[in-house]
Amino acid sequence: MHTLIPVILSGGSGTRLWPLSREKHPKQLLSLISEDSLLQATVRRMDGLDDIDVTDPIVVCNEEYRFVIAEQLRVMERKGTILLEPSGRNTAPALTIAALTALHQGDDPILLVMPSDHVIVDTEVFKKAVQQGVQLALQGRIVTFGITPDKPETGFGYIQTGDQLDNSDAYSIARFVEKPDSTTAQAYLDAGTFLWNSGLFLMRASIWLQAIELCHPDILSACRTAWNGGSVDGNFTRVEKTAFEQCTSKSIDYAVMEHIALGQNPQLPAGAVIPLTAGWSDVGAWDSLWHVLPKDQSGNVSQGDVLLHECNNTLAISESRLVACVGIRDMIVVETPDAILVAHKDQTQDVKKIVDSLKKTGRSESHLHRKVFRPWGWYDGVDSGERFQVKRIVVKPGAALSLQMHHHRTEHWIVVRGTARVTRGDESFLVTENESTYIPVGTQHRLENPGRVPLEMIEVQSGSYLGEDDIVRFEDVYGRDKT
Repeated sequence: MHTLIPVILSGGSGTRLWPLSREKHPKQLLSLISEDSLLQATVRRMDGLDDIDVTDPIVVCNEEYRFVIAEQLRVMERKGTILLEPSGRNTAPALTIAALTALHQGDDPILLVMPSDHVIVDTEVFKKAVQQGVQLALQGRIVTFGITPDKPETGFGYIQTGDQLDNSDAYSIARFVEKPDSTTAQAYLDAGTFLWNSGLFLMRASIWLQAIELCHPDILSACRTAWNGGSVDGNFTRVEKTAFEQCTSKSIDYAVMEHIALGQNPQLPAGAVIPLTAGWSDVGAWDSLWHVLPKDQSGNVSQGDVLLHECNNTLAISESRLVACVGIRDMIVVETPDAILVAHKDQTQDVKKIVDSLKKTGRSESHLHRKVFRPWGWYDGVDSGERFQVKRIVVKPGAALSLQMHHHRTEHWIVVRGTARVTRGDESFLVTENESTYIPVGTQHRLENPGRVPLEMIEVQSGSYLGEDDIVRFEDVYGRDKT
C-alpha cells in the first residue's frame, strides 16, 4: 500500500474576507462552511481514501497561528507535524521543507499539497481524482488539478491542457497563463482546453526535491540548511531562521511548474493535470463564499441572528447581534462585535483596500478580533475607556498563563466559573466562583486552571497604559518571548 502525506499550507491572511478574517486569525481558522474550520475540513478531506495509507498531515504555518492550529487538531483528535516558517517565503520553500520532513518520516511518500483555506464540496469526486493522480505520481510525474471552468473568471490563473495521457483522465501541461482580462477569459472558456489553476499538487517527496534542485538550487540549499539546523519545540518543528530567510520567495508554479510546461530541461520530471469538477472554491472574497453556500429560494445566504425581508442574492452574517436587511439585492452584510461590513457583491475584491486603510491609520481592527486566542484559551475585550479595560477570560483545563508582571496597570480578577490558582508575589492560593483577587502594579503573578472545566473570569484593568505589550514574562510553558 502506498503512503500519502497531506501537506497543508496555512500561511495566508485572507484579508478580502474582513471583518471575519483578520491577520491574527485568518480565514483558514474560521468555520465558514460547516462546524469545521476550513483547515479542519482540509485535514478531513482524505478520510476513507481506498487502497492508500493516508498518514497524519504536515501543516506548514507561521508562528502566529501555531497554537490555534495545534488546538484545532487536538479538538479533532488528530496528530500531525506542525512545521513553522520563520517568515513567509511563498509556497515553493514551504513545500521544500515539507518534502525534507516527509523523507525523514518515511520511505519517499507521496505528498498531496493543499492550501488550508480552500473549499471542495464533493470530496468523493476529489478522492477519485487523487487516486488517479497517485498512479501518475508513482510514475515520477508532478500532478496538478485544474478546475473545470463554468464562467469566464478573471481572478484565477489558467492551465492549458496538452495531449491526453494514455489510460487516464489526465493531460500533459501545455502552459500556465496569468489572470486574464474578461475578453481573454471568455476565449479560454470557449476553447475548452483551459482549466483554472487550483494550487493543488501531488508528487513523491524526492521528485519535488529533484525538480526544485534543477530549477532553483538556491532554494533547496537554503531549505536543507534550515531544516538540518532546526529543532523540535513541543508540538512544533522549527527550521533555522537565518538560513530559511535566504530563500528566494517563489510559488510552486513559478519555481517549477512553468519550467515543466515549457519543457526547458529534459531532466525535469514530467507534469500532468487532472480536470476536477468538485465544487472547488478558493473562497478568495465574499462573493466566492456566497457562491458555495446553500441558498434560500431568493438566493440568500444567512448565518447567525439574521432577518431578511424582500432580499435577493444577498449574504448576511451576524456574530453577536440581530442583523435585519430589507429590500436589498446582491449585497454582503457581515457583522462582528467590533466591525460591520456592507458591500456590493461586485466589489468584494476591494475589501482589501479597507484593510489597507485600517493598517495605515494603526487601527487594531485590521489584524485583531475583539476575541483573541491564546495557547491557554482566549480573552474577549468587553469594554474599555480612559484608564480602564474589561476582559472576559477563559482558561482551558490544566492550562496556565505565563508568570508575568505589568509596569503600568493593576488587575482585578473575578471568577465566575471554575477555580483559579493564583500566584501573586510569594503567595499561591485558590480563588473559586464568586470570589475575587487583586494584582498590584509591578507584582509578579500567574493565573492557572487546576480543574477539569474551563475557568471563566472577568478581569478589570486600570492604569495609565493598558496595551498588550505591557507584559514582562519570567516563565512561560509555551515558549513565548519574554516581552
